[in-house]
Amino acid sequence: MSAADNETILHDRRDGWHRITLNRPEKLNSFNEAQHLALRAALDEAAANDACRAVLLTGAGRGFCAGQDLGDRDPAKLDDKLDLGHTIETFYNPLVRQIRGLAKPVICAVNGVAAGAGANIALACDIVLAARSAKFIQAFSRIGLVPDSGGTWFLTSLIGEARAKALMLTGEAVSAEKAAEWGMIWRMVEDDALTAEAEALAEHLAKGPTFAYGLIKQAAQSASGNTLDAQLDLERDLQREAGRSSDYREGVSAFLEKREAAFSGKASR
Repeated sequence: MSAADNETILHDRRDGWHRITLNRPEKLNSFNEAQHLALRAALDEAAANDACRAVLLTGAGRGFCAGQDLGDRDPAKLDDKLDLGHTIETFYNPLVRQIRGLAKPVICAVNGVAAGAGANIALACDIVLAARSAKFIQAFSRIGLVPDSGGTWFLTSLIGEARAKALMLTGEAVSAEKAAEWGMIWRMVEDDALTAEAEALAEHLAKGPTFAYGLIKQAAQSASGNTLDAQLDLERDLQREAGRSSDYREGVSAFLEKREAAFSGKASR
C-alpha cells in the first residue's frame, strides 16, 4: 500500500492511467493536511510511473472539493498561531505547482460544488469537465480572504479581469454551463455522463504521445508570460525535442502507412 492509499484519497491504478479521488465526502472533500499529503503522494507516484500516461482527478460524493476544511483553521481555536500564508506555502502552492508541472495530462471531473481552493485546484488541471449540476465559487471574500491556489491568476487569464474581479469580489457561483461558455473549463456534460466521458478521455490520452503532451503543457503555460518572440523561440526548442522522440517517428510512420499510431509515450527512440 502506498502513502496515497488512505481514507482521504482513493487511488485507482488503471491500465495506462490513474484515477485519483478526493475522499472526504462528509466534508465535501475539503482539505485537511492528511488529504493534502495523500494527494501529493498519489501525484508523485503517477509522475514516476512510466506506465501511467494520464491522470483523472475527481471527488467522492456530491461535491468535488469545498476548499480548505475551516475547522482546521478556526481563528477562535488558534488565536495568534494562525498563519494562512504558511498553509498556502506548505500545502496549496506545492500542489498547484505539482499539477502544472506534471509532464502528463491531468483531467479534472468536477462532479459537484468546487469552492474556494477546490475551484482553483480544478482550474489548475489541463482539461476540466464539469457535470451540469456543478458550480464554481470563489468563496474567499465571503469569509474575508483573498483567492489563493492560483485563483487570481487562473481566473484572470481564462476569463479576463472584469469577470474575474466580479466573481472574486461577490463570491457569486458560476454554473458549469456558464463556465464552459466563458472558457473557464473545457466542457459541461450531463451529470450521468460525467464519469464515462472523463474516463474515456483519460483512456484516449493514455494512448497518445505522452512526451509531446508534456511539452504542449509547458508551451501553453508559458505563453501568457512570454512575448511573441520568446514564445516562437520556445516552440522551436520544444519542437526540436519532440522531433527526436520515438513518438514522432511512430506518428509519421503510422500516417504514411495509413494505420493507427501505437505511441509509447517515450522521449527517446
